[in-house]
Amino acid sequence: MKLTKEYWEDRYQQQQTAWDIGSISTPLKEYIDQLTDKSLSILIPGGGNSYELEYLLENGFESVFVVDFATTPLHYIRKRIPHLQSEQLIQADFFELEGHFDLILEQTFFCALNPYLREKYVEKVKSLLKPNGKVAGVFFQFPLTEVGPPFGGSKTEYENLFRTNFRIKSLETAYNSIKPRRENELFFIFEKK
Repeated sequence: MKLTKEYWEDRYQQQQTAWDIGSISTPLKEYIDQLTDKSLSILIPGGGNSYELEYLLENGFESVFVVDFATTPLHYIRKRIPHLQSEQLIQADFFELEGHFDLILEQTFFCALNPYLREKYVEKVKSLLKPNGKVAGVFFQFPLTEVGPPFGGSKTEYENLFRTNFRIKSLETAYNSIKPRRENELFFIFEKK
């Protein structure tokens, strides 16, 4: 299966978006709630319908950007948040994105990538973060499968992928996952070295 722009457009247009829970996930909401610096520049890669963006804006964060391969979810966001600045919605391949951010929020993007792209993801996140910038969010915690998305992984795999370029501040089973994801999510905070 090729996870192309067309593949993702079709998933959104056919409303085959089982990962979309219709609101911000509890682990990300509670993480955002403890952020005090409203001037942070934040990127949400593979943002989809990006309830995280909406929640951040409602809570005073202004420098928030969503990048997605597909245009359909970006149109949905525009309908929900008409006052959003056009530059905050970026239709592009994450791996071709330029810029520098204080924080990258991860919610179902990493698990949707073909596993062979994981090392490339780590390098790209590193290049997009400012010095001491952070990537935080959730990874799925179930055996890596050949069938996906989503593709699983383990705490050990994530540690091995990130530890060369990042300080692992937190990487634990999320205590506050929604019921269908309970015990299957690892909440993490990694800081760029």
